[in-house]
Amino acid sequence: MEMKATNAGIRKGDQVRVMSGRDKGKTGRVLAVNPNKRTVTVEHASIIKRHTRANPSKNVKGGIVEKEGPIRISNVLLVCASCSKHTRVGHKFMPDGTKVRICRAAALP
Repeated sequence: MEMKATNAGIRKGDQVRVMSGRDKGKTGRVLAVNPNKRTVTVEHASIIKRHTRANPSKNVKGGIVEKEGPIRISNVLLVCASCSKHTRVGHKFMPDGTKVRICRAAALP
């Protein structure tokens, strides 16, 4: 069974808020998006530890390295740049035919 690739309107560099899991409530910038696995990597969220072996030929020191792990894309929401609220992503076509993302929180009455 092949999964359909989707990114739910979230791109690299976007500001997002984690809505569930151990890092619930944290906000950060998206470092990477994996549409096939439907995951995102968020700065300073889902920190995991990796034990690395020293490799003198590549000048890599051994030890415990902390880095960001993947989070399911359904567990994060985009933070609107204008109103600073977390919101679902909406799309709108402009008069010139370009498609832009809009803030659903600001569009509510």
